[in-house]
Amino acid sequence: MTVKLWDVQTGGIIRTFHGYTKSVWSVSISADCTMIASGSDDNTAHLWAIQTQECLWIIEQQGHIYSVSFSPTDPQYIISTSCGKVWQWDVNGHQIPPAYDGTYIAFSPDHTQFALCNEKVVTVYGSGLREIVAEFHVANNNTGYCCFSPDGRLVAAAAGSTGYVWDVTNPDPHHIETFIGHTSGISALVFSSPSSLISASKDGSVKFWKIGGLSIGPVTTDPESILPTSSPIYSVSLQARAGVAISSDDEGVVKTWDISTGLCKASFQTPAKGYCRRDVQLIDGRPIIVWEENDKIHIWDINNGEYLLVVYTHPSGLQDLRISGDGSKVFCLTNKSIQAWSIHRGELVGEVELKHNLYLDPLQLDGSRIWIQLEDQSTQGWDFSGSPPIQLFDVSATRPLLDSIGCIYWDPCRIKDTVTGKEIFQLSGRYARPTVVQWDGWYLIAGYDFGEVLILDFYHMYPQ
Repeated sequence: MTVKLWDVQTGGIIRTFHGYTKSVWSVSISADCTMIASGSDDNTAHLWAIQTQECLWIIEQQGHIYSVSFSPTDPQYIISTSCGKVWQWDVNGHQIPPAYDGTYIAFSPDHTQFALCNEKVVTVYGSGLREIVAEFHVANNNTGYCCFSPDGRLVAAAAGSTGYVWDVTNPDPHHIETFIGHTSGISALVFSSPSSLISASKDGSVKFWKIGGLSIGPVTTDPESILPTSSPIYSVSLQARAGVAISSDDEGVVKTWDISTGLCKASFQTPAKGYCRRDVQLIDGRPIIVWEENDKIHIWDINNGEYLLVVYTHPSGLQDLRISGDGSKVFCLTNKSIQAWSIHRGELVGEVELKHNLYLDPLQLDGSRIWIQLEDQSTQGWDFSGSPPIQLFDVSATRPLLDSIGCIYWDPCRIKDTVTGKEIFQLSGRYARPTVVQWDGWYLIAGYDFGEVLILDFYHMYPQ
């Protein structure tokens, strides 16, 4: 119920503005940084003088004021939306006609046009002569938010949980793309580049969309690989040095993802269908998948679509299956042992017995070294580069400063600082409990039974 002005350099509060009886929905700072306009759930809009904290005027309307902003075409005017209308005011609190029917307004980067959301229609006006440039319709749901691309070519709008993109510069303005993937209404929408869009939703997710119609070159090797995954994700893996994350789903589809953009780079069909232990890694630049089926472990060259090696029997009670960091071995984990098999010869090359049961937490792999967490919460590691395997006692020196805990289906996924022991991050909402997780100290990748893959960058958030 207050408006606060923050110093982005120090994180300190510069001013606090009081006067609302309910939540504040929107704020805007004037171009000369002398005034703040704000709108609230209590049906009022306020204009504040930043220096003196004085309220210059209060405007009361018949409904919630969902958005308020200073006009980019004239800093002496303020635009607000309420009661299905878009209003314009001067800095003295006088209404300036006309008022438009609509729920949201967005201006083009050069301020020559503005887009207006109204029920199931998005209308683009020329902001000089007020002529209609284009008009677009959506089939279902009322449009809530809209925005222009940085080059002014596209307009995007959110209607419920769906996003729409149109080309407004073409002589025949037309629909470009529809984005479906959110499970609840979209609450914010913005272009991050002329060809990519970011949406935030009440379902607790933020999604990054590639607008295929503007791609200069092919983004994927499979035209369907940019479509949302619908099948449960059964394995995820990270190859941070290659800038790639990999997922494998219930239908045997393997996808590679660009870590920096979140875009799908390629999609492949493999025989690894249904629920089974599996892992996918890039070995010498080639994606290789291993999975267990009928008491055997299969090794498959994804690029060539063929088996690499004759399968071999896996140990009973298999809990997890991972390819070593150097691509030379397959680690088979049970509650009581770790076995390492040569991925090239199919021979058992090392085995260790565990004194405590394996805790189903993400494994740490580095070359032929592996770290695991046990039920007694201890972390143990072994180096399988020689025979027999050598136990690693100085685990703290070889593991990252940040660590993941609780990354299993029935426990929320959290990140802690191993030096202080404090938790610094926790997944929440529908993303709290992934079915599969991998963590390398820099990035966390999680797969979900509702078919989505989440990639989080902790390298830049918490540099080590």
